Amino acid sequence: MDGSKGTELEGMKTLVGQLADEDPAVQQQAVRTLVETGDAATLSRLELALEDADRATRVAVKPFKALLKNKLNLASDDESVRRVAAGDLGASGQWLAAPWLDAAAAKEPQYWARYAMEEGAALLRLAEADPSVRAAAAAKLGELRSQNGLPALKELAQQLSSDGGPRESDVAVLAAVSQAIERIEIWSTWAGVFETLFRGLSLSSILLMMSLGLAIVFGLMGVINMAHGELMMVGAYATFMTQELFKAYLPPSMFDAYFLASLPVAFLVAGACGLLLEATVIRFLYGRPLETMLATWGVSLVLIQLARVLFGDLTAVTAPAWLSGGAQVLVGVYLPYNRLFIIALSIVCVIGIYLTLFRSSLGLRVRAVTQNRNMSACLGIPTRKVDAYTFAFGSGLAGLAGCALTLVGNVEPGLGQNYIVDSFMVVVTGGVGKLAGTIVAALGIGSLNKFLEPSFGAVYGKVLILALVILFLQRRPSGLFAVKGRHAD
Repeated sequence: MDGSKGTELEGMKTLVGQLADEDPAVQQQAVRTLVETGDAATLSRLELALEDADRATRVAVKPFKALLKNKLNLASDDESVRRVAAGDLGASGQWLAAPWLDAAAAKEPQYWARYAMEEGAALLRLAEADPSVRAAAAAKLGELRSQNGLPALKELAQQLSSDGGPRESDVAVLAAVSQAIERIEIWSTWAGVFETLFRGLSLSSILLMMSLGLAIVFGLMGVINMAHGELMMVGAYATFMTQELFKAYLPPSMFDAYFLASLPVAFLVAGACGLLLEATVIRFLYGRPLETMLATWGVSLVLIQLARVLFGDLTAVTAPAWLSGGAQVLVGVYLPYNRLFIIALSIVCVIGIYLTLFRSSLGLRVRAVTQNRNMSACLGIPTRKVDAYTFAFGSGLAGLAGCALTLVGNVEPGLGQNYIVDSFMVVVTGGVGKLAGTIVAALGIGSLNKFLEPSFGAVYGKVLILALVILFLQRRPSGLFAVKGRHAD
């Protein structure tokens, strides 16, 4: 180490000693020296000086080191680093950070980073002695609808209201704090409603992918497939196995691509299972709905036990990096990327099904068999093949739903049973075999689920929905959209 560096290090060690001093005046002067003149090199020297310090000194210096680090991070090129630094400074209680946040906010081009800086500065100024500064800070937090500022505002209101009410100089502060709390709480209510709607839309998307397959199979073949939920489970395990294969045989840089690869894998594996099920069980039970229900229920139990033996009770899929995190669209409202992806996937599925059913020769045959099987057979349409392929297609859609579900939950053998009842309710409420009815019913039941859960709990919420569906079917036995087909007779 050359002479100048040795002198700098000795100077830093002296500063470290002053930072850990019990005298507040000495400590504050040391803090000013450190953070007002500090840069990245100062931080490195501080790290070096702390190597030989005892534990008590390191603990005493830690908040000031974080203060300097966050100050430097306000100028980072990464927007997320700037936001985190602003949040940390706002929560630090170090009033001298407020001017840094003001200066950074004035130059900040990104909205949410600027929001975090303004919020942090206002939070720090709530502790100022000047009543006019505190009132302005409270008004600013109310204007920002700051969720982080709500606890501090409530605590300040409680302090001002205690001991016989506010002093004369604090009356304006209390009024500003009360108004800010009211604005933030009203906004929180609307943000909660928006988030519940979004979660309901996300759940509806999974239900929709499940129900579409079920509706197509029942609409065409009149088969109530109790193993449909387990075909969803097959899709989830296919996703899990794809992830494990990527981990084992491909370089780590390719890992994030596993989920895109798992989408066709889940569809094809579940579709193949459906094809096998149709060829070995259901084909021999056409026209006997009760026997079909019992047989597919038995198959579902076999599949659950088989999954338990092969994979155990609980496994999990790691979401790829490009589906981690979320986008903040409003104050207090985050939209996770994984749920946005699920919604987009369900939209793609609906468009794909519409094009297949209404814009292709295969769809024309499927609709012909659905409306009049005997006449279609007389015209040369291979109804057995149409049945098999449609059943496989519906099963593949369940596999896709299982693949999407791995983004928001664990993979377990009983996965499909959590959704099969809701899916049947969607199918019968929407009108069996009707695409538009299935979409509307999935949106309604999924959203209703999320709105009822907070008030009634998951179980009683489902019971209430079931009761509502039964009452609805009393008035409209054919569902939202009446079905036209051989099983409607």
